[in-house]
Amino acid sequence: METYVALLYSIVLGEGRRVVMSDLKAMAEGLALNNPRTLVATGNLVFEAQEAEIAVLEGRLEAAFETTFGRHVDIIVRRADDWLRLAAGNPFPAESAAAADQVAVRVMRKPVPAEAVAALEAYIGKDERVQAVGGDIWIVFSRETPSSRLLAATGHKRLGVGTSRNWNTVRKLAEMVGG
Repeated sequence: METYVALLYSIVLGEGRRVVMSDLKAMAEGLALNNPRTLVATGNLVFEAQEAEIAVLEGRLEAAFETTFGRHVDIIVRRADDWLRLAAGNPFPAESAAAADQVAVRVMRKPVPAEAVAALEAYIGKDERVQAVGGDIWIVFSRETPSSRLLAATGHKRLGVGTSRNWNTVRKLAEMVGG
């Protein structure tokens, strides 16, 4: 059995409706995924399954999500060892220790192109930083600039399918998969 992390792009189903984590767990159990568990109510799922291609797992989860909740949501899946490597590759350890909620990684379905990362430079504000590591994008957001232009610039249209998690979540998911 292999352990996986699945990240939902959104848990908002529409006006005033959100995915309840117990329903997400039940959906995973319906797919015969073993030991599904969630972390906080923001669409983080850890489970065990027979080793499979990531794209196959993503497709199964997305189809089940749409059937269960009536809406398509992109779901990014990583093997546990890949998640631990992502967490260990945090290029901003000092910033993460000082303000874990201000450091995030945009976990990408496909590695982000170098030119897309370079284009983000135009949106970086004071005290903000960006670095691509292993095809994902790490960002330090400024506490001084709560309406960062960088946040808006990191969407699907510019970078491709991905979803962001702050350092607290990255670290807790790493703990859940054995790190």
